[in-house]
Order: sequence, then structure tokens, then C-alpha cells
Amino acid sequence: MILRKDTPPEGTLRDWLDARCDSDDIAYVFTDGASPLTWRDLCRQARRVALAITAAGTAKGESVAVMQPNGREGVLAFFGAVYGGFRATMINLAAGHDAISYALTHCDAKLALVHNTAVELFAETKPDGLEALTVDRADSGAKLHDIGPQDHALLMYTSGTTGRPKGVVHTHASLLAGGWTTAVAHALTAQDRALCVLPIYHINGLCVTMIGPLVSGGSVAMAPRFSAGRFWDQVRDTKANWFSVVPTIISHLLHGESDPDADTKGRLRFGRSASSALAPDVQTAFETRFDVPIVETMGLTETAAQILSNPLPPGTRKIGSPGLAYGNAVDVFASDMTPCAPDVEGEIVVRGPNVMLEYLKNPDATKATFAGQWLRTGDLGRKDADGYLFVTGRLKELIIKGGENIAPREIDEALYAHGDVIEAAAFARPCKTYGERVEAAVRVRDGSGLSDGQLIALCVERVGKFKAPDYIHFLPELPKGPSGKIQRLKLLDMTEATG
Repeated sequence: MILRKDTPPEGTLRDWLDARCDSDDIAYVFTDGASPLTWRDLCRQARRVALAITAAGTAKGESVAVMQPNGREGVLAFFGAVYGGFRATMINLAAGHDAISYALTHCDAKLALVHNTAVELFAETKPDGLEALTVDRADSGAKLHDIGPQDHALLMYTSGTTGRPKGVVHTHASLLAGGWTTAVAHALTAQDRALCVLPIYHINGLCVTMIGPLVSGGSVAMAPRFSAGRFWDQVRDTKANWFSVVPTIISHLLHGESDPDADTKGRLRFGRSASSALAPDVQTAFETRFDVPIVETMGLTETAAQILSNPLPPGTRKIGSPGLAYGNAVDVFASDMTPCAPDVEGEIVVRGPNVMLEYLKNPDATKATFAGQWLRTGDLGRKDADGYLFVTGRLKELIIKGGENIAPREIDEALYAHGDVIEAAAFARPCKTYGERVEAAVRVRDGSGLSDGQLIALCVERVGKFKAPDYIHFLPELPKGPSGKIQRLKLLDMTEATG
């Protein structure tokens, strides 16, 4: 199988694994000490897992729940499920009992691949009839299902900040296309190795750092989780030359005490930021301190991760923009679903081979999300004359004060301009005078003497008095989803109304 820049990958995930089955090149190394996997190892062991699932009587396209943290077993569980023609249902282990129980029930899985650290959680959340599968080492003699590009491959539930989570269904074709958009945008080759610190039950960790290297022939260094204190040592020891993280991780690294050595900085091609907007001041400070270019991108669970990316150096990276479309079409539409003129704000929409098939068992939500072939992202933005997208906010997160729309991101960026701020998020609180007022929550570095008055004054200076927060809430940590993205809509209930 050959990666082409102008055409998305053909075939299935099984086809791509089989094509690499004769290679003894390293596919995965693990920072927890687990033995590495060559492509030959990965293919053969994924097939063994697939045969075990098949022998248990699992129908083609049926959900197989995967309750695995990052690690060797998790890699084999995911690839084994998709290799066999099943719908790998990645369960967010940090989602809470109610959300996990809902996903396990809603997906109709009868079998689960459960890590030994998740056995108790599985027992507490599983519905009747769902059983954990022990993969026998012996060949079961089962015959694998025939599969094609349009068959189901992945079921991943959205974080569900409002209402019940929705189950996003991807086919083999859309999942491969998601890895391809990353590989093309970042010019990935067989010589590249990604450091994966984001959970594989999140679309970024799964598609960007697992499917991207599958289609490019590169390799992955996988860590159990992100650690600010060990991050640069992991990059050095695994010889990774790129990484994909989220803005909160970039901020934590910036406020940490560790720095990469000269050899590590010389080897790193780029760092990649996704999942939420990266504050320009944070990006600039990171690049200045570490001398590692950050490429801001944008993606969704519904698009198998990436839809936009800034070009690699020496191409033009526009600070504050997630960049240009690679492998799909991205536009900005007005409320009547017609294209906006350059620099006019509207809803960001996407069309391409990486777009999901549907929301599982939710035809109304599926219908509402599509405008013809265009998927509505729910993000507000504008496109400049060069084709770069600028995200201005979320439709559901807009603060409407006195009839004026205020994008929370404006306030976030003002707060991040202060060097003591590690995490920040503005949000709306109902107000009798204006309908809604602006408040914000922050996490600051240990030992900081920063006051709410200082931060409010900073915001007044940067965005004006009308948009500046009325109150600042200091929290030990802001609520985050599995990727590390701050969940803004939870802040209202977490903070107490003042005044």
C-alpha cells in the first residue's frame, strides 16, 4: 500500500496492516517498559485478537467495547477489533460511571476487551449480557469476516457537555482518510516517529498518532499518559521527532521546569496543537523558550480528527489560526447555508472523505448535523483571503451580553497573556441587567500572588470594559475532557454566583 498526497487511502485497515506484515521495522515502542511491536508483530497479534472475537460468535460490524488505557494491550485491542471487521468502541475511562454505562449500553456490545486496571470499572458499569473476552493464544480456527472500505470500523462517543453523548460512527474509509489528512499535512514518512501522550480513546490520540503512522509507514512512541516532568525525557529516549498535544499541555510544559536538550531540539521537526484554540501568547512563549515550532491544527471526532493545519516551516504559519484545509474542503457558511465572503463570520463546515458516516441510532441528530454533503461543526469562524481559517467561538458557548455576541476565546487569550496563568476559560452567567454577564475561571502557577483585580484590568486593557469579566474564579484545576480540552460549559455549575 502506497501513501499518495492527492488521493485518500484505499481499502481497509486490515489491508494496510497486511501490507506491512512482512516488515520487521518498529511500529510501536512504549515508555512503560513493554516490549516493542514490529509491523509484523502488530499484524499477526491483531489477527489473533480478531480471530478470538470472531470465534466468540461476534457478527460483522457489531460493537466490541475497548476499555484500555494507552499501552501495548490497548494498541492490540483496537487493531484487533477493526482487523476482524468489528466496530471498535473506544470507551473513555475518565468519563465517569454514568457516561461509561450509557456508552456500553447504547453501543449494544456483547464483548469487551478490558485492561486489568479497568476490571473493577467494567464490573460497575457494564449492562447485563456484556462480557469481557480473554484472548487465547491458540489459533481458534475461525474464519474472519469479509470486509470493505464502507464497513463500520470505529464508534467513539462525544464528550457530551450538553445532553447525552452521541456515538460517532466511522468506516474503514473515513478512518484511513483521517490518518491521511495528518500524514499529508505534516509530510509524514517512514522515518518519522510520533510521541503519543493523548489517550487513544480520544480521536486525536487515535487518528493522528496511530492511523497517521499506519498510512505513512512511520512509528509511534506511546506513553501511558502525559507527564510534564517526564515529557522531554520521553521525547529524547524514544527518539520521537514530532508530537501531538493540546493547548493545556503546551501551557503546562511552558510553566514546567524541564527543557529539552540540544539533541532533542535538533531532532524535533514540530509539535502539533489541536482540540481547542491555542492562545497566541502561549504559542509564542513556547517557541521562544523551547525553540520547537508549534503547528496549530483543528479537528473533530466527526471528521476522524484533522480538517485544518498550518503548513510546516518554512511555510507560512499564521499565529491564531488553525490553518488551511488538507484532504478535505472547509468553508464558512451563513445561517442560510451559503458561503460567506472573506473575513465575514459564519459557521465552519467541512466536506470530505474523513467525515463520519452517522451518529449511531440517532437519525435526527445526524440529519441536523449535515447540510447536504457539508458537516456543520458548530464552530464560528472566518476565512481570510489566503484561505486560512480563524475560529472565533462555539455557537453554544457564545456569551450574549446586552444583545452583543462575545466570543469567550477573546477573553481567554487576554488572560493567557499573563505569565502566571496556566489555564483560563471565560463563560456566561445569567444576569438580570444584561441577560448574561462575563465571568472567567483560571488556574495560576503555585505561589502566584495574582489577584482578580489585576486580571480584570488586563482584560479591560486588551478587550475593553464591556467584554472584560465581572468576576474571576481561581480554581485548583479547570474541568477537562479526555484530550485535555477545557470543558467551558461545566464552569457555570462549578462556580458560585457572586453579587
